[in-house]
Amino acid sequence: MLLSDSPPSILHPVFNANQPFPPLPDINKESIRTQVFTHRSYYGRPNHVFEDHPQDPSPDNEKYEHLGDTVLGLVVTKLLLEMYPNLRVGPSTKIRALVVGNSTLADISRMYDLPARLRLHPAQAITLRASVNIQGTSTNKSYVGGLYLEQDLPGVQPWLKALFTPYAIEAYKRVREQHRLPPLPTTELELVARDSVLSSPPPSPPHPRSSATPTTIGHLALFNQQLQKANRIVEWIYSDGTGEGTKTTPIWIVKCEVDGEVYGRGQGGTKKAARNEAAKEGLKKMGIEV
Repeated sequence: MLLSDSPPSILHPVFNANQPFPPLPDINKESIRTQVFTHRSYYGRPNHVFEDHPQDPSPDNEKYEHLGDTVLGLVVTKLLLEMYPNLRVGPSTKIRALVVGNSTLADISRMYDLPARLRLHPAQAITLRASVNIQGTSTNKSYVGGLYLEQDLPGVQPWLKALFTPYAIEAYKRVREQHRLPPLPTTELELVARDSVLSSPPPSPPHPRSSATPTTIGHLALFNQQLQKANRIVEWIYSDGTGEGTKTTPIWIVKCEVDGEVYGRGQGGTKKAARNEAAKEGLKKMGIEV
């Protein structure tokens, strides 16, 4: 899902038979693979802790993400030096920022279907999955960090060079235009790409997916978030649920109005559950399918 706060990448390289989209290399160690796909919300560890206890290290992917960020910067910087050895530092920094920017990483993550494998807290899953930070930064960088931790630079660099060379070419064109310089012939750029890309790792086997039914909670948080960003006023109107339940298990019925217009209706065993169902309808009305 791509929401209004999730701008698509401005880089659109073409992958084809001569320049294929490289397969995702495997992380073989299960403990690393599990942590790579465990978001901080899953365990809800406090943020203010200075250092984890040696017997109880944090089980989420933040450390891998931090490591992956550094590895990405290193590999892409070296790639640009190889592709454009005469490029000055200023333009090179602009190109690197485009290549490893969040929107680019989000596009790549979705092409590898990485966000779908994240373990998130059920109450926050829908809102988090709609975030560019989750789609790009968290999943992509943490995977790079986990792969580097297991296989070091030789296991990461060939994949990243094959993946980012086409993006580097597009970014180079874009920054060159910003400097009001004439474009280079396409054939020359393609030659640079072919010379700089190393062999890619073998394709990864498909990953099994859980057959569990996806959670249906979390619509309310995303709905409220979208309304707050749009500075719109929401009102929840409860109606008499008599006869819909029992004294011990009442059914709450609610109508959601946004700026006076009905956006959804819902009912549930609690007020929050009823609001969540109404919020689900409201999101659909706003054009957000979750």
